[in-house]
This record gives sequence, structure tokens and C-alpha cells, in this order.
Amino acid sequence: MIRTILLAATALTIAAPVAAADSAVPASAGISGLGIRNIGSAAMSGRIAALAARVEDDGKVTIFVGAASGGVWKSDDGGTSFTPKFDKQPVQSIGAVALDPTNKQTVWVGTGEAWTRNSVSVGNGIYKSTDGGDNWTLMGLPNVERITKIVVHPTNGNIVYACAPGALWSDSPDRGLYKTSDGGKTWTQILKGPNLSTGCSGISLDPSNPDRLIAGLWDFRRKGWTFRSGGEGPDAPSGSAMAISEDAGKTWKMLDATTSKGLPKGPWGRIEVVHAPSMPNRVYAVIEHAKTALYVSEDGGKSWEARDSSRNMVWRPFYFQKLVVDPTNADRVFKMNLRVIVSDNAGKSFSDTAGGSHADWHDVWVNPKNPKHLIGADDGGMWISYDGGSKWWHSRNLPISQFYHVAIDDKDPYQVYGGLQDNSSWVGDSEYPGGITNHRWENLYGGDGFWVLPDPASPDHVYAEYQGGNIAWINRKTLEQKAIQPKAGYKEKLRFNWNTPMALSPHDKSVLYLGSQYLHRTRDHGNTWERISPDLSTNNPAKQQQEKSGGITVDNSSAEMHTTIYSISESPKAAGTIWVGTDDGNVQVTTNGGGTWANVTKALKLGADNWVSWVEASQHDAATAYVAVDRHVFGDMAPHIFVTRDGGKSFARIAGPTTAGIRGYAHVIKEDRVDAKILYAGTEFGMFISRNGGANWEEFRPGNFPAVAVRDIVQSKKGDDLVLATHGRGIWVIDDVSPLRSLTPTVVASNVTLVASAPVEQRIQGNGGWSEGDANFVGDNPADGAVITYYQKARHVIGRMKMEIIGPDGQLVEELPTSKRKGLNRVVWSMRTKPPLVPPAASLAGNSVVGQRVLPGQYKVRLTKAGEVTEVPLTLAIDPRASFTADDRKAQYAGAERVKALFQRMTGLTFGLVGLARDANAAANDAKATPDVKKAAQELALKAAALRKQVVATTEGGAITGEERLRENMDMAYGQIISTEGRPPAYAVARVDALEKELKEVEDAFAALKATKAAALNSQLEKAGFAPISLASVKVDMVPTGGQMTALGRGLVGGRYFGDFRSLAFPRKKR
Repeated sequence: MIRTILLAATALTIAAPVAAADSAVPASAGISGLGIRNIGSAAMSGRIAALAARVEDDGKVTIFVGAASGGVWKSDDGGTSFTPKFDKQPVQSIGAVALDPTNKQTVWVGTGEAWTRNSVSVGNGIYKSTDGGDNWTLMGLPNVERITKIVVHPTNGNIVYACAPGALWSDSPDRGLYKTSDGGKTWTQILKGPNLSTGCSGISLDPSNPDRLIAGLWDFRRKGWTFRSGGEGPDAPSGSAMAISEDAGKTWKMLDATTSKGLPKGPWGRIEVVHAPSMPNRVYAVIEHAKTALYVSEDGGKSWEARDSSRNMVWRPFYFQKLVVDPTNADRVFKMNLRVIVSDNAGKSFSDTAGGSHADWHDVWVNPKNPKHLIGADDGGMWISYDGGSKWWHSRNLPISQFYHVAIDDKDPYQVYGGLQDNSSWVGDSEYPGGITNHRWENLYGGDGFWVLPDPASPDHVYAEYQGGNIAWINRKTLEQKAIQPKAGYKEKLRFNWNTPMALSPHDKSVLYLGSQYLHRTRDHGNTWERISPDLSTNNPAKQQQEKSGGITVDNSSAEMHTTIYSISESPKAAGTIWVGTDDGNVQVTTNGGGTWANVTKALKLGADNWVSWVEASQHDAATAYVAVDRHVFGDMAPHIFVTRDGGKSFARIAGPTTAGIRGYAHVIKEDRVDAKILYAGTEFGMFISRNGGANWEEFRPGNFPAVAVRDIVQSKKGDDLVLATHGRGIWVIDDVSPLRSLTPTVVASNVTLVASAPVEQRIQGNGGWSEGDANFVGDNPADGAVITYYQKARHVIGRMKMEIIGPDGQLVEELPTSKRKGLNRVVWSMRTKPPLVPPAASLAGNSVVGQRVLPGQYKVRLTKAGEVTEVPLTLAIDPRASFTADDRKAQYAGAERVKALFQRMTGLTFGLVGLARDANAAANDAKATPDVKKAAQELALKAAALRKQVVATTEGGAITGEERLRENMDMAYGQIISTEGRPPAYAVARVDALEKELKEVEDAFAALKATKAAALNSQLEKAGFAPISLASVKVDMVPTGGQMTALGRGLVGGRYFGDFRSLAFPRKKR
């Protein structure tokens, strides 16, 4: 939430907010200028698909992390800190990362994750960076969709191999093993499978002869309700194979039971093959077949021996088929699985080496100079071991969490709830003093998390679930978890989707809806359930064969459960009107609480083969609803979004394959809570906004927000924040989207327009947080001040542009810097006065580096652009949570101003004393001065220095000297007054009275000193023919301060710093 005011840049007109925008094609409004902040978290992190690392000459380790759906991250300090490096690219799903061994600046990235679970994203080819990851170029292979491995030639960096499993959901000829010999300018498909569903699963170069290659081919296909690795079953034909080339891929020989002794008979599934770097003739291969096992060749692939076939070797080959051999020890090999396992005897046996890490491992890097140093990747992020894998340290600085859904509560500030892929269900803060650290997130439930809904009927409780509709009612105080999933009847099976939908009734706080193939309703927190629908799916038995799913290796985890309800929405405008969407394409609606249902699917005019990803009843009209259809499981990656305005009798398409301004299959569609014309769509490639009911779309893409999948969106009632659940980069918040409602065609076509805003709350200044070092992620808070939003038709380039805050008295309060970008811009006003002017001293006056808050009231914002001046009112209001009154605020403000005035007197006094001592010492040190003059001058200097010691700390040696003088005591008094915005207690006022009395005594003593000893010295100087010293009073003016000292002052409470430590850091030079 931010406290906001909108100025939209027009030809000097003031416009009131409007409820709807013109339906004509709108000009681009530069909506990304609203900005966005990431609140994380990295406590749970998220799935990492690939790793690459290198030991530098100075011993540091450079790490590149390829997140499954969160882009590429780089660390140049061994994992202490990470920076996202791929955020400007149009996709964020990473399948492979490779470092050029001949050029440290060259990095290759293959997009499209190859651990092909049901929720994977997609890629768009292979990228290359020639500057260590700062900039990227798409080098080709745009249609392969996913790449699982990249191998760079050890001595010729222009030769690169890319292993592409290819399209997951459809046939494609663009899959297989590709090679470039010119650094990526051109690519050749050097190995492909026998059918359109077989691609490359692995590639390994012989370290002793890089022209000798061994590659794996993999026949794989997913559908929404099943998948196969290999053929349709353990005995069905499969295109999977293994092949060897002796001439860098020009010709190939198949390796199978007929050509290589020891290999099993087909059919095969996924194959992983890798050479041992320190013993090139040794080759390891995991081959999925009827009796999956690890196979080892000691002669470069001519013959093989079956070795380990334990459960952790054979389990879920499509998700865990990765081998890593220690580069220093050919007998030591790691196998990824639910838990990473390791063999020290060349694969004859394996043991668990996952320690206390997360589950579902996908990669390991072994330090070639210290093989006990390991870096691992799994569904819970990145892990580091320094003892060979016995114990692991979790990297909590990678906010790549994969949320499915998000919800918020009505607290102030609100908390955020959500469930994640393989990382449970969580709740965290939307803001917190010092930043939203990992510790501000609380785990609620286990498994893969999906929907989490705070119970409006019981504030201490939440509803949460894990995969397959396993929901619980959870007490956040006692942590009790009560399982409440409705159960099947006699010889019945309830079909709960992997991502089972829940929904709260907007009319009855006690009602929760849950979907299987039926719509279930509870009114008593799950103690009882009632079915209020028939089977709303197509109930197609051909899509209910999950027990046969997996191909060669049966895999029925409920991820493929189908013909189920996938989305539920009750109309806020009409109780009992409930919309339901199913994963097999049905849209059904009831207007009588489930008494009767109407199947309105045909009105979509889409035909068969659809997945209804979202249904959304309008917040403004009972007959209006929105439907998002996801067809990516049929190979269609385009958005499909519809609206009905007649209760489902007809639908109009508002987004499709040819719609400009929006891309990616749609996950969610939401209406603005105030303006029905404003729509928010989350797709696999980001966030998109329409300001005219879907007629036109604009991508919301601030510079810090990647093209990541947006799975869910929720809008706060207070503050109009938009909270996004991304599947790969955690939770993001767009603070206050209300300015979008004012972007009428008139405003967008103008140069400068000011649009009035709601009152801006001066939020209570809270304390919290703590220093957590550089190895932890800290989520961003909303801006600490009043956010002023303005619009510019074009980038400002000519003439001065300034923004001023005008106080209730008509006087200038502060001038603010402005941004010159086109479209929406935001500027933050701290709502603070200038800090006190504190006399210099040997100690730190930590409280006095910041001014107190200005008083609530009526202010103005004045914008001057190229000589044109416009104004808009700005109302500052007290935080409704505050216990103090407006009169209390005035008393606090007056108390602070009084101390600032005393500081000003004290500064003038100090400068006067310093000046007097300086001039007296100069007279005493003058070689021409008489002995009497020298003596008198020395005495005067000592007297002035003694008085100064009563005012300020003078002992040098550090910022905290322990001296408590007038300045230091006044600083503590000031700190007490501004520590709260309430009325200062009587003893605080009395303390200021006492300090003022002490100040007056020093001032009087100084005046007496000037009238006596100083005047006498001047007489002596004049008689001796010297110029007299100045006895004029020193006048000082208030001047602003800022920077790190201001940040320090804002965060100090006593001797403890509660602020954001990042604000104290000086900018680092770019390397």
C-alpha cells in the first residue's frame, strides 16, 4: 500500500477520477511507471533446473543458477549474494547453463525447463552472453521449446552442442541434438529421433577426444491427463535410443543390446549419459526401461555392465534422470532423485547424501579443486556443502519461489497467503520495518501448496491445501491442523485436481466451496459437506486412466488427475450465482445456489480440447463473468479470454492468438474493484492490463519485473494494491493502481494533467527488523512517504521541470526531483520537515539527522513543466490505527519545532564560541603581540573553549564519546519527541525546559565573556595597533541534510538501528 496522489501530465486541466475509460483504441499510457516491488520470499526459494560454476584465479567461485521458471542468477562471491541476469528476456524458464571453458566472459543458456512435470513453463531458444551475463543475444533454435543440456567444446568455444527434448505437449520436428561451429550464428540438427515426439535427453563429449560424442534420445509426451516416457507402456514401441559418434556428429552408430554388450533390450525411456572427466573411457548411463538401472562402460561405450538398480536410481526418471561425476575421482558419481545419492565405488552401490536439504534434486556441481565443496539444486533452491555432502547450507537469497495462488486478509497492513510448487503453504507480511525478511514468512501446511484462504469467520484460522484437494483448517495460534477434505461414498471416487480450487462466498462468511468433479460446500469449517452439483466435468473415462500414466515407469502422483473442477467463482452481486470451470473444457453456472446448473460451454464456440483455467464473476454486474481458457496442454501457447454479459448465453473474445499487447497462455483474469473497464490478466509471460474492457491490452513490465508467469492476482480494498502470485519469482505488489482509473483518452492525449487523489495517510512509524547479512533476501517495503503519480505524454526534454509541495500557509515546504520518462511516473515525498541544524561536535547526534513529520492538513502539489504551472490539492491524514488526536500531533510538532529552534540557537552559540577562541588564539600566536596581549588572549581562548565544552562533546576519538553535553542531551530529548507522533509526555517537555535554561545560562556566560574579557582584549589590541576580534553574534539558517546519515537517523531508536541496512550502503562501482 502507498499513500498516493496522481498527477497525470495535460494541457493544464484538472480532471476528476472517472469510472470507466472511453472504449476507443487508447494510446499507450506507460502503465509500467506505477512500479512494482518484490516481497519474496526466499525462505522457501524454488526449483532450480540447472547449475554452472567456475573457480576463479583468485579462488572465488562464480555461480550461475538456472531457475525452472525464474530466470538466470549470478553470484561472483560463491553464493553469498546473487543478481538476476536474465530479466530483460521474454521468457524465464531455464533448462541448461554452460560456461565456455575457453572464454570466461561467454555464457550459454538454454531456455525451457526439461524436468517435464505438469507445471513447467516454456522457452524460446538458446542465448549467449559475451560479457559474463550482463547482456544476452538470442542465437537461434526458437522452436525447440526446451533445452536440457549445452556442451561447449573444451578448446574451441565456437563449437557448441545443444540437446533439445523439444515441445512437451505436441509433435515437432524441431527437437534433437544441434551443433554450431560458428559461435551460434548457424545451427545444424545432427541427431534426431525416429518420430516427432523423440528429442535429445543427454549429450557427453569424451574429455580425451571431443570429437567422440555419446547422446541419448528420449521419446516423451505429455497430455493434460497423462504422460509417457518411452512408449505408452513398458512394452510399447519407443523412439528412445543411445548413439555414439566418432566424428563430431557427422555420423552416428546406435548403442543397444544388439550392438553393445551388456545394454538392456528396448523399449527405453529417458536416458542420461556422461563421461568420467578423470577417466574418459568410463561412461555412466542411466537407462529407463522395464528394469531401469545404472549402466557403466569401461571402454568408451563398446560394452556395458548393469550396476545399481535400487529405488532411488529408478524412481521417476522423467524428473530425476541426472548424473554428475566427480571431476577428480571417476568412482564418485552423484545421481539426482527425491534425495541426491552418491556412489564411491563406480556405481555398484549408492547412499543418501542429501543431509538436511529439500527434496527433488536436479543438479550438483563438484568443485574440481576441492571436491568436498558441492553446490546442489533441487525444488527448494540452492544448497552448498563443504564436507562432501553430509551437511548442506541453504541459500536464502534466491527469491525464485513458484506460487500458484495468492490471497490477502483485512489486516492493516494486510498479510499475504499463498501455496507453492513443492514448497508448502505460507503467510507473510506485505510490509515490515526494515524490510520483509525471510523470517517474516510463516509455514502453514505441507506438500505442494496451492490455495490458502484466511477464514473470514474465524480470524485465527486459515484454509490451506496440498496436492489432490487435501485441505485443512489451521489454527495460526495453536498451529492445530484439522484435515477436512470431503470423502467419497460407496464404490465412488472423488476426482480432485492437483491444483484443487477453493473459494469463499462473498455473501456468507461461513461458506467455503471446494471442487472435485462435484461442487462441495461447507458452512461449518469442514465439519460437514454438502454436494450442490452433479458431475460438472465431461466425465470422459478416456481421461481417467491415471493409474496407467508414466509410460515405461508408472507414475500416478495425482498431478494428472483430470475431468475435475478447476475454478470456482460466486458472484458478489448475486448470492447463489456460481460459475465453475473444469480442466476438460466445461463452463457451468447456477443461479440458485446449485439447485440447477446450465452448461454454457458451447457459447464459447471453441470446440473440444480446452482447459478452463479461470472463471471470474464480475464485481459490478450479476450477468457478467470472465473465462480464461488455457490450451497449452494441446500445444497452443496463445491467450484465450472471454466475457459474457448475459449470464453465459453468449461470449465475446477479448484476448486471442492475434490480440496485440498480450501474449502467453492465460492463467487468471480479474476486474478492477472500482472500474469494470479495467482488467488484469496474468499469463505465462507476465502481467497485462486493459483499460477498456479487453478491447486493447498493454504489457505491465517495469524494469525490475521479468516476463514471469503470473498465476493469480488479488486486489486490496484499502490502498488498491494489486498483489501478484508469480510461478518463479515469488509475490509482487503494485502499490495503489487507482491512477489507472484516471487514464482517460483525454488525459493520455494531453501533456500535463493533475488528477485528485484520496487522502494520504501518515502511517505510524514502526520499529522492527535486524541485520541479516548479505546472504539473505529482503523484500521491499512500500515507499516511506506520500507517493505522487503524474503522467507525461512524451519524455520531458526541454525546459525546467520541477515539483513543489506547498503548505497550508501557502509557503514552499519542499521541492522534489522529477522523472522525465514517458507515461506514468512516481515521486515520493517524505512528508518530513528539514532536520535540525545541529552544532558540529566529536560525537554523533543520531536522532537529529531527520526532521519530524509535517502536520496533517491541506497541502498542494505544484508541477512546473516548461514554464506551465499546475496545482492539485493533497490531503494528509492521520493513520486510522493511531491512538493520538490531531491536537496531539500539533503538540508533538510544536515540541519538535521548539527543540529545532533551540538547536539553531545552540549552533549560533557554538560557532560564536569557536570563532572567539580561534581569533583569540590567533592573537596569542601573533609574533608581534605583547606579553600582556598574549596572556589575555590565551585566557580568553581557554574561557571560550570551556564554555564550548558545556555545549558540545569535544573529546575526539569516535562518534560515540560518552560525553553528555547540552547538544547530546538535546538530541536525546528531540529523539524522544519524534519517536512517536503523539503528544510528548510532561516530563519530556520539562526536560526541554531544563535544557533551554542550561542553554540560556551558557548564552549569558558567553555574552558576559564578550562584554568583559573579550572587550578588554580588544582594548589592548587597539592600543597595540592590532585589529580587534569580532564580537558580532553568529546567525545561522536551517539547511537540509540527507543521505546515509538521514537514513541512519530514521532507523535509530536509542542505540539500536531498526531501519533497512541497505539504505546505509554507499553505491558500489559497477564491475
